[in-house]
Amino acid sequence: MTRVRAVLFDLDGTLIDSAPDLGAAANRLRVRRGLAELPLDDYRSMAGAGARGMLGVAFGMTPDHADYETMREEFFVSYEGSMVEHTRIFEGVPELVRALGQAGLAWGVVTNKAERFTLPLTRQMPLFDSAAAIVSGDTTPHPKPHPAPLLEAARRLGLVASDCIYVGDDERDIVAGRAAGMPTVAATYGYLGARADTAHWRADASVDRPLDVLRVLADLKAEQTA
Repeated sequence: MTRVRAVLFDLDGTLIDSAPDLGAAANRLRVRRGLAELPLDDYRSMAGAGARGMLGVAFGMTPDHADYETMREEFFVSYEGSMVEHTRIFEGVPELVRALGQAGLAWGVVTNKAERFTLPLTRQMPLFDSAAAIVSGDTTPHPKPHPAPLLEAARRLGLVASDCIYVGDDERDIVAGRAAGMPTVAATYGYLGARADTAHWRADASVDRPLDVLRVLADLKAEQTA
């Protein structure tokens, strides 16, 4: 590859489908309160919003609720106990990661998930053994859409930001990538893709499945060598 030397990814909704475990954690809070479980699909579109999204679906609770902080910690503990029970890697991601390695490209993760969850989760999934950098939402003082986490990932890789592209399934991923000076790719197969107008995110490219990232890389190489 010319110029592009690394690919950075969002985590939830981009590399892994963690919605079932996030939803199950929220359902456990409902059951404790004598409420029926909700279908896990009810939680899917809000999975990228973490505790805020899950508590919103499960209880209609917003961060300004008097009990929000207590409920959020209860949710965190519930999720912490079973983060990879039903979480799955999206189809095509292992092949994509393997192809990046064969092309001599590094790869890494930049997520808004707190280290409290990111590090144990990725340690339990062999896919992430080859990740050259994993940056969480609290690794830097500012989470996405601030560019700081992406710049930190580039620093850990020993690269300048423009050497990396960033792939994510939320508008904040694209905003952060653009602010960091990275080419951006919208993952339309993620949690927001089906209901969001991703064209308004102003990403440099979009992909309908993980392996399409290879097409984006090929197109960038063709542009840079033209």
